[in-house]
Amino acid sequence: MAGLSAAARARELGAKAVVHEKGTRPGGSMLLSSCVIWRFREWDDFRAECPTGAEELQRVVWEQLDDGISWLESLGAPVVQHETGNPRTIGKRFDPRGLTDTLVRAAGAVRLGESAPEPTILATGGFQGNAELVARHIHPAGPLRLRANLWSSGDGMRYALERGAELSGGLEEFYGRNMPDADFSEDQFVPLAQLYGRVARVYNERGEEFFEGEVSWSENDLVQATAKQPDARAWYVLDDEALDQPVRDRTVSDIVALAPTRLDPAELPFPAPSGARVAVRVSPGITHTIGGLRVDEEARVVGTENLFAAGADVGGISTGGYASGLAAALVFGRISAESALDRL
Repeated sequence: MAGLSAAARARELGAKAVVHEKGTRPGGSMLLSSCVIWRFREWDDFRAECPTGAEELQRVVWEQLDDGISWLESLGAPVVQHETGNPRTIGKRFDPRGLTDTLVRAAGAVRLGESAPEPTILATGGFQGNAELVARHIHPAGPLRLRANLWSSGDGMRYALERGAELSGGLEEFYGRNMPDADFSEDQFVPLAQLYGRVARVYNERGEEFFEGEVSWSENDLVQATAKQPDARAWYVLDDEALDQPVRDRTVSDIVALAPTRLDPAELPFPAPSGARVAVRVSPGITHTIGGLRVDEEARVVGTENLFAAGADVGGISTGGYASGLAAALVFGRISAESALDRL
């Protein structure tokens, strides 16, 4: 999202832009997502959800996302749904393949399988694909399973740090989903996400209910808490009432039916609670890092000269909670192009 948006905006403004794509195809993790691009309907909700995030960057995203979504539509990006399905948020759901193809056409030159020798705008997608960096900053006990493209391994962060960049807060945080504790492929990232922890009884391998308080609506807090449990595993135990609960256009029962790690509660390694009907073993899949490079409102990497960043390379926007990564990538992708043309 970030790199393609930056290139498309730069070309729209009359500049020559080239996207150097490390991977074998364009689109990054945007192509693998549900592609809902959203913001909180109310500003106070954004601050309450992500209280330790950089307020000045959050304000930019909140104020400019609607224009960014309209811009995508003007380019011809296909909208699947015009509402998010969550009364607290506003945004639209795009077809991920259609959106990727639209941005590739608008971006123009996209060179696959190579990295830029001297990039102006960093949009390498964070460092979740780098086991050493994840162990250093997020999960010292071992690698987390990757629920993202294979190529986002911290290249942008390393490049910027070598040139004096500063890092944001929240390097220990990540966005992800609890997935069935089994192998999964890219096309299963969305349908296999076990997004019903708020209605389940949640236990670790020792049979302890480890999560205190209410699970947030995004459930990202539960995912990060699961990563801190023994073997980074948890059990979602469900009764009849929980199985009937709606999750967007499905029920919990529909999601559980796809999980290869579901089992009878009698097979749990600890005594099952009363009324339990089914249990699912889950583990976190990391989608993108939340901490990263510190930037200003113009997307300039703080501490560097004429270097800009967007997308998951930028840190500090949704620390302390969760906000749409695609929204921030879209907004700061466009801003990075505008700022680079103003300064260079």
